[in-house]
Amino acid sequence: MTIFVGIDWAEQHHDLCLLDTEGRILAQRQIPDGLEGVALLHGLLAEHIERPADAVVGIETDRGLLVSALLATGYQVYAINPLAASRYRERHVTSRAKSDRGDAKVLADLVRTDRHNHRPIEPDSQLLEAVKVLARTHQSLIWTRQRQLNQLRNALREFYPGALAAFDELGHPDALAVLAVAPSPELGRQLSTSRIASALRRGGRQRNLDRRAAEIHAALCAPQLAAAPLVADAYATSVAALTMLINGLSQQIAAVEAKLVDRFELHPDAAILRSQPGLGSILGARVLAEFGDAPNRYADAKARRNYAGTAPVTRASGTSRAVVARVARNRRLFDACYQWGLSALTGSPGARAYFDARNPGPRTSKAARRKLANKLVGILHGCLTHGTLYDEARAWPAAIDSDVAA
Repeated sequence: MTIFVGIDWAEQHHDLCLLDTEGRILAQRQIPDGLEGVALLHGLLAEHIERPADAVVGIETDRGLLVSALLATGYQVYAINPLAASRYRERHVTSRAKSDRGDAKVLADLVRTDRHNHRPIEPDSQLLEAVKVLARTHQSLIWTRQRQLNQLRNALREFYPGALAAFDELGHPDALAVLAVAPSPELGRQLSTSRIASALRRGGRQRNLDRRAAEIHAALCAPQLAAAPLVADAYATSVAALTMLINGLSQQIAAVEAKLVDRFELHPDAAILRSQPGLGSILGARVLAEFGDAPNRYADAKARRNYAGTAPVTRASGTSRAVVARVARNRRLFDACYQWGLSALTGSPGARAYFDARNPGPRTSKAARRKLANKLVGILHGCLTHGTLYDEARAWPAAIDSDVAA
């Protein structure tokens, strides 16, 4: 007998609901998180099924130790989007009542009646999971560093405009090296050219030391508005702390990046990803990590484009019809594909022609990049499906034919 299981998961415990094929409740229970809870779950399901495949599980996540344990046992597991679960709840409860126990029943009912509208989870390889962890960590660290750089820029704007004049890019090793020894205008004016050159050398600069040191010295010593002494001292402490934090983040980003590249190159699909125009090891690793490597996850190129968020959504009602960008999407994957669309312009004549044809004015640039990313995702799907490297002539036959005609 097939049973349907809803799991409303939380950090400390999980609520379970078991239904039969008619929707009758077989059991409801709360189990703790961890090994003990999984053992209780297995024991409870064993009372109602003969084999693991007879249990259909609905849960609002597709990752984590609990999900891994469910998949390893052989249960059919469906990851239900929380928004879809919320809408399904409203089909049966108009009072907007909500509880963990009730949510577990909603998920069990959903996979009992509507699982044909959802995809079962297909686990990725262990190597892909490692690439995903590293790729997401790398990107998150970059986002964190950028937030700290923005905070540093805001602080310098308030009391140290000479530093902003000296450094166009605050994240550059030159800027961080000088700000580490001169976090205030007073200390900046006291720096000699030789001390600046020494700081630049410690930051990693090897060429044009004297010329760059002279430029920085002139900018730091130029007349500028001054903040009150106590305020300037407080901002200097903030700048010193932010500089150390950004330096540390940069070092960790480099370390994670090296590990990411190493793991990505071990993946069997790495060569196909790197053959795509605009995809190097880092961006390629992000794209691969978010798409996953389960062979049957995407039925066709359209399914992959929908998951990437590059495919538009059509809203039609009566005589009204609008095609708009997809909002519900994997943010990390869409960001990677959107960046991929820009990077491909310099490496692929076909991509450039496709983009130019859809970018008649400045207001259409974003839409054109999304459309190009959508096209590139489809090309990648074909390459992964057939196990072939990227071929410019096959990817953009119309562009090649037009060049021949010209």
